[in-house]
Amino acid sequence: MPADLKAQTARIAAACEQELALHDARLGDEYFYQSLPLCVIDAVYSIRAKYPAVQNVVKRYCDHFGLQEFRNSRDQVPSLNDQEPLSALVERMSTLGIRQFATGIFKNRQPTSSRNGILKSEAVFRYATALTDEGVNFLQDVPPKVSDSNLEAKLRRIPGQASGISISYFFMLAGTEDLIKPDRMIGRFLKRHLGYEPSPSEAQSLISGACEILRTKYSHSTPRLLDYVIWSRERAREKNNPLAACAVK
Repeated sequence: MPADLKAQTARIAAACEQELALHDARLGDEYFYQSLPLCVIDAVYSIRAKYPAVQNVVKRYCDHFGLQEFRNSRDQVPSLNDQEPLSALVERMSTLGIRQFATGIFKNRQPTSSRNGILKSEAVFRYATALTDEGVNFLQDVPPKVSDSNLEAKLRRIPGQASGISISYFFMLAGTEDLIKPDRMIGRFLKRHLGYEPSPSEAQSLISGACEILRTKYSHSTPRLLDYVIWSRERAREKNNPLAACAVK
C-alpha cells in the first residue's frame, strides 16, 4: 500500500472510531430481505432518492403480492422454497406492464435520470431480466456472480446504472460483506476527513483498509457494516441540519 494511501486509511479508521458507535453496530433490516426481487427494487430505486420513499416502494410490492419482506432470522438465509424467485418479478412485470407497476404497484414514477432516463420500474425489469438470464434467481445464486464482469457490463448498460453504485449495493443487500456503496453520503464523510472526495474505487479501498485496522478491536467489522454505520451517521447529521436535504442511499 502506498505511503499516502496508508496514511489516509489510518486517518479514516481513526475518524470511524471517533465518530461512530462501532461496538454495537448493526445492519438495517434492508440487508435481510426475504427474497432477491426486493434487493433489486431497493438497489434501483435508491439511486438519487430519499430512502423512506424507497422503503415505501418495497413495502408496496410486498403488500400487493402478499410477500414476506424481511427474514425471520438474520442468522440464516431462507430456503429456496421460502423465497420468491427473481423470475416471478420478471413474469409479473411482463404480464402487467412497466407503467402499471410504476403507477399501480410501486406508486412511484421516478426516472433513473432527469435527462434521457427511463422509469425506475423499467430499470427494475431490465435489471431483474439481466440477472435471471445469468441464472440468478435466489439469494443463494448471488455469491458466484459478485465478480462476474459479463453480468456487471450488462447491468451497467441499463440507463441510470452506469456508475456501478447500484450494482455494489445490490450485492451488499444480497449478502456480500466486502463491498461498499460509494454514494454521496460515503463521499461526504471521506471528504470531511481527507479534504477531497475520493473516486468510488478509492472509497472502496479506503473503507476496506479502515475496516482491516478496526477489526483488531471490533472483530465483527466488515466493509458492508462500516458503510452502513457511516451512512447512518451522515443521515443523522443531515437531519440535524435544517439546510440539508433528506438522506439518500
